[in-house]
Amino acid sequence: MISFWDALLLFVSLFVSLFVSLFVSLFVSATSGRRPVSVLTDFLHDLLHDLLHDLLHDLPYSLLHCLNRMRWSFQIAKITGIQIRLHLTFLLLLAWVGFGGGVESGWRTALTGIAVVLLVFSCVLLHELGHAWAARRYGIRTPDITLLPIGGIARLERIPERPSEEMVVALAGPLVSAILAFLFGVASGFTLPPLDGEIQEWSQLCSKLFTINSGLLLFNLLPVFPMDGGRFLRALLALRFDYRRSTRIAATIGQGLAVVLGMAGLWLSAPLLLFIAVFLFLSAGSEASQVDLREASRGLKVADVMVTKFGLLPSTAQLADAADLLLRASQHSFPLTDENGRLVGLLTRNSLISGLNQAGPLGAALDYANTGLPGLLPSHHVSHACSLMQQFDTSVLPVLDVHGMLVGLFTAENLGELMVMEHRPGGAAFVRKEGDG
Repeated sequence: MISFWDALLLFVSLFVSLFVSLFVSLFVSATSGRRPVSVLTDFLHDLLHDLLHDLLHDLPYSLLHCLNRMRWSFQIAKITGIQIRLHLTFLLLLAWVGFGGGVESGWRTALTGIAVVLLVFSCVLLHELGHAWAARRYGIRTPDITLLPIGGIARLERIPERPSEEMVVALAGPLVSAILAFLFGVASGFTLPPLDGEIQEWSQLCSKLFTINSGLLLFNLLPVFPMDGGRFLRALLALRFDYRRSTRIAATIGQGLAVVLGMAGLWLSAPLLLFIAVFLFLSAGSEASQVDLREASRGLKVADVMVTKFGLLPSTAQLADAADLLLRASQHSFPLTDENGRLVGLLTRNSLISGLNQAGPLGAALDYANTGLPGLLPSHHVSHACSLMQQFDTSVLPVLDVHGMLVGLFTAENLGELMVMEHRPGGAAFVRKEGDG
C-alpha cells in the first residue's frame, strides 16, 4: 500500500510539473525573442498598472473585475465551460511556502505545506464553482474563475438584480465550503490538527482541511461587502430599499468591518489579513460606484455619452503614428480604418505601450489592435453597452451607424465623467461628447 509521504510526493509532483510546464510555455510565448529582463519588467508594470491605474480611472469596473482581467494569468483547466485561470503570483506563493518550510524544517515540511496550499485552493475553486453553477441557474454565465494568492474570484457576466437570486448565488459558495468541512470533519473524526503543525498521516491532513474550510466558511459569511455575507446582506436590504441604497448601506458596513479587520491585521502582525482588509475596503467602494453608475445611466442612450471627436489612423499606420497622436491629442484609443473608411481595429493605449516594447515605433499598429470588438449603435442603451464592455473585457467600444461607419467611441472614461456629473447639483444635465477617446 502506498505510504502517506509517497502519495503526498506524487500529488505535489504532478501539480508542480503542470505549473512549471504552463509557466515555461507562457514565458516562451511572452518572450518572443525579447530579453527575459524585459519580460519580467513588463510583468511588474502590468501588475501595478491593473491594480492602480484601472482602479482609479476605469470607474465602471469593480476592483474584482479589474483583478480578473489582469494579464499574466493562464488557463489550467476548463470545467463546464468555465475557464479556470491561475495568476503567476500564485506560483510565488507556492515557492514561498515550499522554500520557507524547507529551510526551517526540511523537505517533508515543505512538501506538506505545498500540498496543503494546493488542496486548500482546490476547495476554494469548488467554492467559486458553487457560485458559478448557482448563477447559471438564472441564465448568468461565468466566463472564468481566477485563482490568486488571496483566494478565488468568479467573474460573472452580471450580478443578479433580484434579491432572491442574489441570495441563492451568494450562499451557494459557503454551502459548498460547509459540505467540504463536514466531509473532512467526518474523515478526521472532527478533531483539531496538531498544535505543532506537523502532519504525518491522512487523518491529520483531513483535520487540517476541516479546520481551514470551517474558517473559510465563517470568514465568507461575515457581512463584509462584497464578500458572500455582504452580498447576502445587500439582498436582504433590497427587500426593503431600492438596489442603489441597499448597495450603499452594505458597502458602508463592509468598509467599516474592513477597517476592523485591518486593525486586527496590524495588531496581530498579520500582513495577509491587512492586505485582504484593504482589498475589501476598495472593492466595496468600487462596486458601490459601479451600481451608482448603472443607476445613473438608466434611460440614457449611447449617443448621449459617446465621444464624437477623435483622430483616425489608417490600417497601414505604424505604432509611432499612434504614439504621436497620444502625445498631441491625449487620445487613449486609436481607431484604424481601411481605404473605404470602415473600422478594422481599435488600438488601446495599453496595447500601444506593449507594442512599442515588443516591436518598436516601426511596428504595425494593426498587429496590436483589437479586431474582434462588437459595434454599438447610437440608439443602444448605456446598460447594454456596459454589459458588452464587461463581456469583451475592454474599456472602449466603437459606435457605428446603420451603414457600418464609425461615428463615435463609447469609453470607460466618459462613463466615469457621467458619474461625476450625476453627483453634481442638478444631476447629469450634460455629458461631454468631445474628448480624448
